[in-house]
Amino acid sequence: MQYYINNIKKQLKDLALLKHERALNAMSEEFQHVFSFLPALFHFHDPKLPGYLNEDMPKGIACYEISETISTQLKNDFNFIAPLTTVKPDISALYSMGSTCSIGQSVASDLDIWICIENNLSADRKSSLQKKCRLIEQWAKELGIKLTLFVVDVDRFINKHHECLIGENCGSAQHILLLEEFYRSANLLAGKLLLWFAVPSDLIINNTKYPTYEKCVQALIEQNIIIRDEWIDFGPLTGLSAEEYFGASLWQLYKSIDSPFKAVLKTLLLEAYSWIYPENKPIAYEMRSYIQKAEIYQGCYLDSYYMLLQRLTDYLVEIKDFSRLELIRTCFYLKVNEKLSVPSHLPSWRRKVLDDLVKQWGWSKEIIAKLDASNTWKIEQVREIHEILLQTMMTGYRNLLNFGRRNNLDSLISPQDLAILTRKLYASFEVLPGKITTLKLNISNNLQEDTLTFIYVKEDRINRAGWYVYKQKPILNDIIGHQYIEYSKHLVKLVSWCYFNNMICDSTEFYYHNGEDRDKTKITQFIKDLKAYFPINVPTATEEQLYGPCEIRHLAIILNLENDPTLNLNLEDEFNSNILNYGENELSLVGSIDLLYRNSWNEIRVLHFNGKLCVLEAIKALLNRMHKDADLPNSLEIFCYSQCLNNQIRQQIKKLMDDCVELRLSSTINNLTQVKPLRIDGESWYLFFERLGVSFHQFENAIDFYGAVSNNKAQGRPLNILDETNELPKEIDSVAYQGVIQFFFEDTNTGFDLYILNENNQIEIYRNCNGSRENMVKAINDFYVLSDDRFTFTTSSSVNFNLPQFYQITYNNAGEREIYLLN
Repeated sequence: MQYYINNIKKQLKDLALLKHERALNAMSEEFQHVFSFLPALFHFHDPKLPGYLNEDMPKGIACYEISETISTQLKNDFNFIAPLTTVKPDISALYSMGSTCSIGQSVASDLDIWICIENNLSADRKSSLQKKCRLIEQWAKELGIKLTLFVVDVDRFINKHHECLIGENCGSAQHILLLEEFYRSANLLAGKLLLWFAVPSDLIINNTKYPTYEKCVQALIEQNIIIRDEWIDFGPLTGLSAEEYFGASLWQLYKSIDSPFKAVLKTLLLEAYSWIYPENKPIAYEMRSYIQKAEIYQGCYLDSYYMLLQRLTDYLVEIKDFSRLELIRTCFYLKVNEKLSVPSHLPSWRRKVLDDLVKQWGWSKEIIAKLDASNTWKIEQVREIHEILLQTMMTGYRNLLNFGRRNNLDSLISPQDLAILTRKLYASFEVLPGKITTLKLNISNNLQEDTLTFIYVKEDRINRAGWYVYKQKPILNDIIGHQYIEYSKHLVKLVSWCYFNNMICDSTEFYYHNGEDRDKTKITQFIKDLKAYFPINVPTATEEQLYGPCEIRHLAIILNLENDPTLNLNLEDEFNSNILNYGENELSLVGSIDLLYRNSWNEIRVLHFNGKLCVLEAIKALLNRMHKDADLPNSLEIFCYSQCLNNQIRQQIKKLMDDCVELRLSSTINNLTQVKPLRIDGESWYLFFERLGVSFHQFENAIDFYGAVSNNKAQGRPLNILDETNELPKEIDSVAYQGVIQFFFEDTNTGFDLYILNENNQIEIYRNCNGSRENMVKAINDFYVLSDDRFTFTTSSSVNFNLPQFYQITYNNAGEREIYLLN
């Protein structure tokens, strides 16, 4: 048995050395510096080294001895001389995980490192260590390396505790599946070896079979077969359960926003694991078996990405899904990022492995050349692969949902993590009529076009009425035979789609055809205004923003771009200069309004309104997207493209919008409806600012109007309270928001009251509910997650990710109600 353990140690150390060499192969000098220096930066703590803080800092890595090469480099780079004295180590080990050290590592890959600590480290010292991690990440960032450091307690998986979902931390979305990925991809940089690989898979020691992993470990120690201090133990993988697949698949969908090729592979791996459920045989088990049999050359020397590809290939061949098989090969090729069609004189083990694979797949030179040119792809190719990837992700996600339904499984993910993840996915993937879909694949950096032509086409037997954009000049011979790039019913959305998908640059020429109208002045000015007002790249939405109701951040109100009533207008020198009721004919000079905005979830939306009531419709739509405690938009700009009276129209609409926003966001006195009268196109209209929304109405006479105001029963009122006992707490007004289902809990002497606002702010009230509020929140989430009624798939790539929000109503010391989000 001692020989067995010694052989395991040799296998693990040989693998670590090989993978360390592979990690440095063909990488930049900056990457090599960061990767090689990391153990020393955590073993020592000195003002001369990156990451220094004047705090009681954990330092020292178990079993670590600095090499002469690293010692010399530290002296040359930082004028730091490593001390000869040793200290009691606070850190058990440093491990890289993920694609690092595998064939999946490329020059564009991130570097994920686990700083493994024992659970005897105080909270203050652990906090200091995390601060040091942030400083070292910043140092690496300045060198051009994306480094993420995770401080991981050795008992994290044994005791099933986790931190909140934030940034790269998956929170409760993954647990044992995260440990499986760690065991599958971990590579030792410094410190203790992973005990799980040494524990016999059959739990037999010297002909005695032990009932559990823990008992087997205890026997190894008691029989002096292992020295416990040489090993770190994160526990077994026996707890890998089906309940975790849903949260893990959500996490991979979220990761696909920025790393789609990797996420497709990992989502399909979850599906492959669920296919053989309840059999528990992840890739990490295969790796352990090879190590214990001294067969570490298997699977390209236990390469995590190579073995992942093997597992997916076997699964997809078994279920005869050859289209997705071809896709995962494409994803794998693009992830490895070795361009085989481009000659290379540098030796590369990755290139040799990939060359062998494409020969097995029977790929032609043309296929390889097309993939190698992916950084020069235009919008058509990027959209094609985007649709395929999204459809594949959603198919895998749907299969995992069906797996959960078949097995009647609960999701282990916490409600708050579920809310944050689904909001991220909603903002990125949800396809809505007014939403600008951005193709963020990080593939091509060459989407700009030299020419864009916007053409309006009337309804006929072939074409939908609306706007089409081509990348050819408006010459008949150039347009004929070419497919349009994109279609939209309205011009603002089409132009915005081109802009936010990086197709427009400073040198792009624009052409405009609307019947006989070919004057491109307006569209050129609109694009100029768009570029000046809306930045394309903005900070990622924070977890706090995603957990709360979304709010409008940057708003552009675009007037008369498509429909301009001032064309051929006879200007009148009359007292009636109201642009909504202009001249003796009382004309409205606003013919079309587009609301273009970016919200706090980083969605970009466009709403179009046309005709004489477009102003009222736009005000109603805009203000019903603002809950009463919302902050004012960071910026609000009016753009007007009228032929005449441009400034007057802009100024008067700006004043009207400011007044209406103020009325919506200000508290109503004694909770009464406020009314704003408007004269538009010769008719009298009234805007009603009510508790939960804004509406507009026209009344034939004063009696009808005053009756509606006094009784608060204007037709179309969003909330209809049946009697006084069903009165809605006014504090709910502050967060009521259309488009999201909201649940409000208020404790009572006998249980709690529950108020539910649906997507249209219609109310349901349930009195004196019993049971656990936490269980109800989980049950509601599970219903909206797994129910066919809510989680429908209109197409293979369409999923409703907009899950409910939960609030608690409490009372302060003054006896006043207060409201806060449930965590």
